[in-house]
Amino acid sequence: MVVDTLRLATAGSVDDGKSTLVGRLLHDSRSVLADQLEAVEHASRSRGQDTPDLALLTDGLRAEREQGITIDVAYRYFATPRRRFILADTPGHVQYTRNMVTGASTAELTVILVDARNGVVEQTRRHVAIAALLRVPHVVLAVNKMDLVGHQENVFAAVAEEFTAYAAGLGVTEVTAVPISALVGDNVVEPSPRMDWYGGPTVLEHLETVPGQQHAADGPARLPVQYVIRPQTAEHPDYRGYAGRIAAGSLRVGEQVTVLPSGLTTRVTGIDLLGERVDAAWAGQSVTVLLADDLDVSRGDLIVPGTDAPATTRDVEATVCHVADRPLTVGHRVLVKHGTRTVQAIVSDIPSRLTLGDLSPYPHPGRLVANDIGRVRIRTAEPLPVDAYADSRGTGSFLLIDPADGTTLTAGMAGDTLVAPRPAPPRTPDA
Repeated sequence: MVVDTLRLATAGSVDDGKSTLVGRLLHDSRSVLADQLEAVEHASRSRGQDTPDLALLTDGLRAEREQGITIDVAYRYFATPRRRFILADTPGHVQYTRNMVTGASTAELTVILVDARNGVVEQTRRHVAIAALLRVPHVVLAVNKMDLVGHQENVFAAVAEEFTAYAAGLGVTEVTAVPISALVGDNVVEPSPRMDWYGGPTVLEHLETVPGQQHAADGPARLPVQYVIRPQTAEHPDYRGYAGRIAAGSLRVGEQVTVLPSGLTTRVTGIDLLGERVDAAWAGQSVTVLLADDLDVSRGDLIVPGTDAPATTRDVEATVCHVADRPLTVGHRVLVKHGTRTVQAIVSDIPSRLTLGDLSPYPHPGRLVANDIGRVRIRTAEPLPVDAYADSRGTGSFLLIDPADGTTLTAGMAGDTLVAPRPAPPRTPDA
């Protein structure tokens, strides 16, 4: 029986084997349809390969297949008897780092691949920083291509030690390291007899057993209003409901709530879920909420508990990933999309940019360019009820958008998202 769903993303540098790993997971878990496998076998033969190139199961763009790289985020869905999976295979090239941000933004687990021959490289560090920035709860280090280093335990141990030390410097304390060969399937779904020195789980075993993100009822409720439902029909002459997807916590009938940014207080009199009246609803569910009073509530407002409401502010400081080709500069006029609300704003300061080499902040860079990670202060035209991203991924995140053409410029996480970084220990040369 399928228990739950785990959202995960793969990341890593170019040619570290991300798409091959995903293809191997799909193939060995018997999640590939016969016609899909036949198409991959045909494409592989046309390229002169004797065995199917499982990376082609995810690299769907023509340019990806021609170049043998991943460009766009490829989403795949598969299941085992224990769990369902939604997997985002993200690109490894530096210029597509923004796509990794997209794929990992909703992930509960990130698998970061490292080529055993090359060890931790700059792009690996960038992906670890993004996983830390996005507060992905679980990180898996897959040390790939162990067949090309003779399945040596000391090679795996050295990569795992360096990766774990760097991740710890960014506040990532939970790293599960697995030695694999995605090409032949070692320790992906089945244990490898060629690495009997490794006693941990395979990649799939870990994915099946790692705790999923619990949409807990212990956090404060956050319901961004997406649509006001007012049918005004003979059957429902006085119906006024506020529809949206609960971003955090839970809502219950009879609970006192506050509508932000107005600050007006009322009580929940009803909750409709999938056409049925329920007493309570939790994060992840799309609901329509009925309130006791006829308040001025519209799209973009936020319904929260009356006793645990976030402060509204016009000055937001955040850690950001800049994803646009055009730089972000001080004085830049932008639109801020926070939940279902969009307001005008101006970039008032860029205090620092993260230097990935030694994890130190580069002070007052003046601008951020594509794939930079840095700190930004923005001044909004209207107050926003913003949580710290560390407390709520849903209502602590936002986008900066170019008002001229609607281009997404930057993905932002409010508050101190990264733990104060400490320098990674220097890498000692082999004796």
